[in-house]
Amino acid sequence: MNNLTEIEELIKVISKFPGLGPKSAKRIILSLINNKDEIMKPTITALVNAFKNISRCSFCGSLKSKDSGCNNCENISKKYSKICVVENIADQWSIENTKIFNGYFHILGGTISASLNKDQDLLINSLVSRVKKENIEEVIVATSATVEGQTTAFYIEDKLKDTNVKITKLAQGLPVGGEIESLDDGTLHSAFKNRTTI
Repeated sequence: MNNLTEIEELIKVISKFPGLGPKSAKRIILSLINNKDEIMKPTITALVNAFKNISRCSFCGSLKSKDSGCNNCENISKKYSKICVVENIADQWSIENTKIFNGYFHILGGTISASLNKDQDLLINSLVSRVKKENIEEVIVATSATVEGQTTAFYIEDKLKDTNVKITKLAQGLPVGGEIESLDDGTLHSAFKNRTTI
């Protein structure tokens, strides 16, 4: 690479993506450089637009655009009676792909052990507020079957105990230590169908 600092910097940055190491980063960089007009320029434009316009909704945790607002919050007109609580956006997308759930999503942004200020960082207080304000009948806790995920589920149950809302969790068919985003559609479908009351 002839000590090209720009290339070295790109390798460091791209290697930070999940599932990519230095070798994969080098292949991606070569593809970008060899296709500046077809790949690199549109990629730069798309990244700049996403950086400027996409953020996390401070109320429900979903992604929102500066121009169009939060689709998840604005779905109030549909009068859903259920909220599905997940750890991250990837979990939301996985569940949406199964088309088994019709309702609102609430994205925590992590688990309790990964947060210093669990109420603020994980949007749990805003979840309680949504349940009261939107006349929610059921909260489906779809956290991962990890120690952190289950701890978070118990904490959410405790925070919602005075709301009289039905609280369910995904069936125990989820593998221990498994994360929602890595599950196949069939496993997710079964877990939703066989959810139990907490």
